[in-house]
Amino acid sequence: MMLIRQIQTVDIRPVPTAHLTTTMSLLVLGIAELHEKIESELASNPALELVEGRFCPTCQRPLIDTNHCPICSRPKNLDNAEPIVFVSPRDDFHADSYDTEEGEDSFEEYSVDTEDLPTYVLKQIASELEIEDRPIAAYILTSLDDDGLLRIPLIDIAAYYHVAPRQVERVQKIIQYADPLGVGSSTPQEALLVQIDMLSQSMEIPTYVQQAIREGYSLLMHQQYSELSHLLGISITQVKEIARFVGSNLNPYPARANWGEARQPTTPYRGAYYRPDVVISLLNNDPDGPLVVEIISPLDGKLRVNPLFRSGVKEANPDKIEEWHSDLERATLFVKCLQQRNQAMVHLMEKIVSIQRDFILKGDAYLKPLTRATLAQEINVHESTISRSVTGKTAQLPSGKIIPISKFFDRSLQVRTELQKIIESEGRPLTDIELVELLRERGYKVARRTVAKYRSMEGIMPSHGRKKIKSKKLVYQAP
Repeated sequence: MMLIRQIQTVDIRPVPTAHLTTTMSLLVLGIAELHEKIESELASNPALELVEGRFCPTCQRPLIDTNHCPICSRPKNLDNAEPIVFVSPRDDFHADSYDTEEGEDSFEEYSVDTEDLPTYVLKQIASELEIEDRPIAAYILTSLDDDGLLRIPLIDIAAYYHVAPRQVERVQKIIQYADPLGVGSSTPQEALLVQIDMLSQSMEIPTYVQQAIREGYSLLMHQQYSELSHLLGISITQVKEIARFVGSNLNPYPARANWGEARQPTTPYRGAYYRPDVVISLLNNDPDGPLVVEIISPLDGKLRVNPLFRSGVKEANPDKIEEWHSDLERATLFVKCLQQRNQAMVHLMEKIVSIQRDFILKGDAYLKPLTRATLAQEINVHESTISRSVTGKTAQLPSGKIIPISKFFDRSLQVRTELQKIIESEGRPLTDIELVELLRERGYKVARRTVAKYRSMEGIMPSHGRKKIKSKKLVYQAP
């Protein structure tokens, strides 16, 4: 019996692993990359076939004179708060439909300028750097690894520039408090401690979190809760609470939070007009009605296993039968995993759009706090699945504006929007300290350096810079 059980385990284990691996690899792809992947599979696998015509990507029904499947796009109920989410074969979003005719309005206003991580961070901290610190900051930022960490010892950088180590430490500190928080840290522990320091200004941090990271990081990361409990002298229940807090709120690898890789932004379409992966609109243009969410499919037809190939396998030559069986299994797996990818995107967007309806319809000030970890718990998937689903994908809002889907998780957006409002209505240029107090009065507890970071992210000059601009305007307007 033991032998039989062992053989069964070996036999069935590769199947779910292959299925999961293929699904995850498809999930991370945007619409253009997914189109290329499908074309590649069709070209290399004779068992795979694309039937020309218009079909629903979910139920495979033929579509006649319509973009939407009447079955899959049907509302589940009459609740306006619940969105209608389905996979759509809209051909006006396929690759050959992006060329604009001469005289037509271009989509330039919807294009997204992407920039690498060093440039993104440097723009935020430029106003805080002394002139002599700028080369050091540039060196640190261009030396980050794929996780957004600095593996070069600070003493080596100090020796290279012939400066005191404390000067390099000061520059690193400025970088660490930029977005993504903790970037430029020398170790994952250091990145986590920076994030805790920032979070402590707006929320209560559980006891022993900092100590657990400083003294028991390895035990915490490897879920060795009993050993960590003994090390800290606390209960296993407290240790698990610390682990939950760290998993939900912190990231030891800052570049992965927004980029996936340090020098590669989540948006791969540099210099090209943005194609939305998801289109959000109002049903019948009714602002009180449900939102319609279309997950755009790159297919112009129905992808399936070729039935002639399937029947022909039975009559294959002995020297070809193994190869043909392999092609057939690969085609079957690819079709199933593509359907699973679509289902995962539908479930994800159903929840996101339900939570962020006000943000979608009313603007940045209405974004609700949402983390990938929280969403993963709500729809019962791993957090990595959420990250793969979000990475590099965009959504077109009812207004026509196209945004990264990752923006739905931007916890700083509300504060930055309020900061913009305050500065737009200021009678005289307000200092960052004064801005901190005004934000506090409006319910946002942030530090001065956070205000400076958010101001830089929005392209707003410091108070002395805004003062000069206003002075020039007054001089120009004087009779």
